[in-house]
Amino acid sequence: MKNIILATINAKWIHPSLALRLLKANLGGLEDRCEIIEFALRQPLGEKIGALLGAFPPDGKRRILGISVSIWNHAQTIELLKELFKAWQEKPVIVLGGPEVSYLPPESEILKYADHAVRGEGETIFRLLCEEILLNEAGKEPQKFPVMRKFTRKEHGEIKPAYYLYTDEDIKKKLIYVESSRGCPFGCEFCLSAAEKKVYEFPLDQFLPEMSALIRRGVKTFKFLDRSFNVNIPRALSIIDFFLDELKKHAFVVHFEMVPSLFPKELREKLALFPPETLRLETGIQTLNSEVSARIGRPSNPEKELEALRLLSENTNAVIHADLIAGLPGEDLSSFGKGFDMLWQALHPALSKSHSPEIQPGILKLLPGTPIIRHNEKFGMQYSTDPPYEVIETSAMSADDIRRIKNFARFWELLVNRKMIKIPLNKPVFNDFLDLSDLLFMHFGRNWGIDKAELIKKIKEINRFYV
Repeated sequence: MKNIILATINAKWIHPSLALRLLKANLGGLEDRCEIIEFALRQPLGEKIGALLGAFPPDGKRRILGISVSIWNHAQTIELLKELFKAWQEKPVIVLGGPEVSYLPPESEILKYADHAVRGEGETIFRLLCEEILLNEAGKEPQKFPVMRKFTRKEHGEIKPAYYLYTDEDIKKKLIYVESSRGCPFGCEFCLSAAEKKVYEFPLDQFLPEMSALIRRGVKTFKFLDRSFNVNIPRALSIIDFFLDELKKHAFVVHFEMVPSLFPKELREKLALFPPETLRLETGIQTLNSEVSARIGRPSNPEKELEALRLLSENTNAVIHADLIAGLPGEDLSSFGKGFDMLWQALHPALSKSHSPEIQPGILKLLPGTPIIRHNEKFGMQYSTDPPYEVIETSAMSADDIRRIKNFARFWELLVNRKMIKIPLNKPVFNDFLDLSDLLFMHFGRNWGIDKAELIKKIKEINRFYV
């Protein structure tokens, strides 16, 4: 029976947590006393409760439960802790961490269930805390809640890689998350990275052998967590060269998140060498309104970004995934729709290929600790107080506008990104598809759980798009 249990509720079963594996790998002498237990968001609560109760038998031994909390599992983690508190005969020491916990106010409900909370990167502080709890003098109590400390890079020293902790089942059936760098040099005010604007790069002479080992274990999909993979172009090219060489011998997919304004010719040429069905590129466009972009600390060059996407669409086999955010301070429905159509037109060259692009419209979220809060009064920003803290309305976008875009986004994902229908290429699409999504929601009363045949039948009746 282990003394330390690390747990989290992942969005889906196929999304293993690299964060938990890093915490375990960096526990030093306590690593062998640690076990990772992961759950999925839709997994029944009873299964989660049963697994954790089984990990903490009432035998009088001191144990630790560390839970990683994100914006997506915040409410479910509270639900889990409430039920555990009712059932435990001997409660373990509870340590909460993760991006969501790092900036919550002390009075937050979830913190009431914690003995300790860790702010920021946890590889060092979690080990020190576990040592204090489990290895201290007999009878000595560890420091009381809250422990809220963020370690500097100097205090971190070298972070031990954790890729060996992916199980054979992970390798065979799940996405494998990796990171060659951590942090972001930009200051987008809706993002937690705006707090530091720093990037830490893991040494390539350590990182690439780890990737080689994963390839030889049979990884099918590498998903990079790097927020801005192409900030350092020479380094990005070195990593790309490594994967291109490995693709000559092994079959897998690589997923990079890249800054849309940083695609020089040498990078585009390298990306063009990836064979079909081996490369996914995620680009955070967020807004194509330059005034709005500058307002939120994200200087942009829409023409340059769109031209890069056109060239990537024309000359690479990459599946391109582009994000837009609705509800940014000062941007109205017309501006958002114009940006959507500009992005759609830029991605047209890829539409005739098998690797059709994906556009993901999302709603602005007020992540705890992000500086975008400074615009609340001037731009009438109203947010939900519950996770994921989505904007409800602004002075430029009504609550009905926000609701319509959320509905638009759901049907766009279902119908276009998943290739259920084909959209005409010779005209703007936003307003027509917004009307279509309104009509579909009015007819079905929902945008989920709809029979595909019924959905296609209704679209044919409306006769707005090709099916």
